[in-house]
Amino acid sequence: MTHASSRTFATVVTKIAGATTALRQIVHQIDGPLTQELARMPGQFGLGQLPVTRIPDATTTMVCGYCATGCSLDIHLRDGRAVNLSPTRDYPVNLGTACPKGWESLSVLAAPDRATTPLLRMPGGERQPIGWDQALRVFCDRIRAIQRDYGPESVAFLSTGQLVTEEMALLGALAKFGMGMVHGDGNTRQCMATAATAYKQSFGFDAPPYTYQDLEESDVIVLVGSNMCIAHPIMWERICRNRNQPRIVVIDPRATETASAASLHLSIRPKSDLALFYGIANLLISRGWYDQDFVRHNTSQFEAFAGFVQQFPLDRVAEETGLSREMIEKFTTIIHNGARVSFWWTMGVNQSHQGVRTAQSLINLALLTGNIGRPGTGANSITGQCNAMGSRLFSNTTNLLGGRDFTCAADRQTVAERLRIDPAVIPTINSWPYHRILEGIHSGNIRALWVICTNPAHSWIDQYDARQLLQKLDFLVVQDIYHSTETAVLADLLLPAAAWGEKEGTFINSERRIGVVKRVAQAPGQALADFSIFRLIAEYWGCGPMFAEWKDPATVFHILKELSRTTPCDFSGIEGYPSIERAGGVQWPCQTSPSTLPNQRRLFGDGRFYHTDQRARFIFDATVPPPELPDEQYPFVALTGRGSVSQWHTQTRTNKSPVLRKMHPARPYVELHPDDARRLNIHPHDIVTVRSRRGAAEVTAFITPTVGRGQVFLPMHYETTNRLTLAHFDPHSHQPSYKYSCVNIQRANQAGHGSRKHD
Repeated sequence: MTHASSRTFATVVTKIAGATTALRQIVHQIDGPLTQELARMPGQFGLGQLPVTRIPDATTTMVCGYCATGCSLDIHLRDGRAVNLSPTRDYPVNLGTACPKGWESLSVLAAPDRATTPLLRMPGGERQPIGWDQALRVFCDRIRAIQRDYGPESVAFLSTGQLVTEEMALLGALAKFGMGMVHGDGNTRQCMATAATAYKQSFGFDAPPYTYQDLEESDVIVLVGSNMCIAHPIMWERICRNRNQPRIVVIDPRATETASAASLHLSIRPKSDLALFYGIANLLISRGWYDQDFVRHNTSQFEAFAGFVQQFPLDRVAEETGLSREMIEKFTTIIHNGARVSFWWTMGVNQSHQGVRTAQSLINLALLTGNIGRPGTGANSITGQCNAMGSRLFSNTTNLLGGRDFTCAADRQTVAERLRIDPAVIPTINSWPYHRILEGIHSGNIRALWVICTNPAHSWIDQYDARQLLQKLDFLVVQDIYHSTETAVLADLLLPAAAWGEKEGTFINSERRIGVVKRVAQAPGQALADFSIFRLIAEYWGCGPMFAEWKDPATVFHILKELSRTTPCDFSGIEGYPSIERAGGVQWPCQTSPSTLPNQRRLFGDGRFYHTDQRARFIFDATVPPPELPDEQYPFVALTGRGSVSQWHTQTRTNKSPVLRKMHPARPYVELHPDDARRLNIHPHDIVTVRSRRGAAEVTAFITPTVGRGQVFLPMHYETTNRLTLAHFDPHSHQPSYKYSCVNIQRANQAGHGSRKHD
């Protein structure tokens, strides 16, 4: 597919989805009555039932709540109610385009399975509606009792990259400073922990250096483990706008939609990319094809790196990757000849047993060739969730607020002074990461878990084990917008939350751009904004005075501004939400008024990084094989990833839209190569059983040469996929390795029995 035709295809998809939505009038019930329980509550907490401001027949703008591209949408109001939307034409992210998920983002708010009242599991096992007063008392009493019996570390929370930044910060501060919890992580651990760790180690801070304009200014674009056309279609649109006729190199085992439009597709053996990039570095160095001035003045540890990569000569790299010598040489030459080379990666790199070092091998290539800090360059991680960057910096989970360190006394003192709290309430150790928290349930160290806006019973790796652990807890609280998610149905207490579009705050997108979210619809029933729930919990817990200043999201934004001051992510120059809107979103850092700064800004243009010596570091390590390898019993490598532009994660929201449901298969499926299908006597649309050492799934066979021989591909969105995945984690980021596990496959009526799980 040519660049022009791929652009036309993407445009047609978005226009069809948009036209479909434009025919519909999405009207939300605005004025739900307050219950007596809510009316009796102490204080004013920005309750979700407060009416939306009535602005007749107007249009307002806000950023989308799905992926971290961070598109702006024009929300069209009639009598103060959101009735339709269209993409914002002049926003510097999406420039008037939207993907199908964005077009349909209002429709999913009206789903019939919205959580509308707190639900408490009774002794007989049934869930019963209760009022907020009882729900909050049960929440506090049960957690206090568990902490009293087992210690403060016996309760943990799991947050998300879907909340607005102000809610994340309040949750993290409430849980850790107010309620005495030590352990709390977020589902950004599943998508961005690898990139965040790689940047911290290499640059000195978690700092994606790019702006989306770089997609239009590169003359070489390297995409690694990224099916951008499907996963980030608006970013793909930006590539299609590139007037430089860029060479697009895609490195992916599958011939994805993005690979089919590339100038060069390197169909490497799964999880051999680290060896490839070390080999490329060796070729560049040995031939003198690197920026010696930049390396000398702006980096450290080059000599050790140059010596290390000599272990990866061309023959070794060809053998390990399955690529020809000629293909590797061609790729190296393309990088060398490029004047503005940008390296982009996403989950195909991050979700790996050696993801951090793989991400750093791309950072190393950018540093080696001086492709950083200039237009069209960079070592650029593509973020997953809409506010994963906000979570990385301000959720107060694995980092202290503002990207600081819980173990650093000076950082704790700074945060305590700016929040006017006692430093003694701030934990002095880092939280356990996500998988350690779940392991803590297994060992009995974690007895209660508070899950906010995430669905681990579906999304966590080795799903059967995750569900067993959640059911082992003494007390499971789930706070979500739907009562029907796989995790919500396991909850002892369900707290109904408002969704995107029913509350306000900010998101931070992949390119560090802060955007505004607004309340344009009313939350149904008794559902409250997460911010309001956290404020109420603080009052019922008895730590309300600690958060007296945290009155509403707009006020908290100014608190976070002060917490960001003097850090690399300093955005203290932003006056408030209106100034963000006027500027078309604001990238951090922003230490002066956004009106004085360019709208598109990249980092490291001065060659200075965030380590104390202001140099970036070459970081490297030995390659290691995947934790399980194909054998006679499980001969196939199972890959996972995005299946459709219309699906999002566990389909909690996208599956509520009839339009989006029609754009992908309803039944889970597996892709396999025609030669493998022929050998196994599998035909198109056969029901087959895919089985791993963890469990099994019945799916529909889709036969296609886009997947390699000896490999299969399953979309991540279906509930069955994580029955198969292997719970293995990168040793530096603790991110799960979703992308690689070993399976067998056969027609369902031939499948054997006896698997310990999910037969």
